[in-house]
Amino acid sequence: MRIDGQCHCGHVTYEAEIDPDDVSICHCTDCQQLTGSAYRVTASTPRASFRLTGAEPKLYIKIAENGRKRLQFFCPECGSPIYTTGTDEDAEEIGIRLGTINQRRELQPRSQIWCSSALPWIGDVGKLPGKPRD
Repeated sequence: MRIDGQCHCGHVTYEAEIDPDDVSICHCTDCQQLTGSAYRVTASTPRASFRLTGAEPKLYIKIAENGRKRLQFFCPECGSPIYTTGTDEDAEEIGIRLGTINQRRELQPRSQIWCSSALPWIGDVGKLPGKPRD
């Protein structure tokens, strides 16, 4: 599936070819902090299938629990997280942040990891009262 996207302000833009079945949720505490949310949703793609089409993002390097470097790319203007990758063998995969993908409504997570760190109320969100807009 061909996708494109951008940060909130539109400074950093990209396009990619992804497999829509390769969308996942991560509940780890690092992803909770890096997103400022309960979890992170990512569409994965090979590095060769991802191309920046706008300004260069800023880089933050995080060392994971397993000792591997995780390269976190975000917009230097608005701060939106855009994508992540790794080093060495992990460098061949890009994890695109779902919220930046223009076609995000067409993508549904197929798996989740770090469920032991999931916030206990995640499964009850659908039961909360809601409004279509505010």
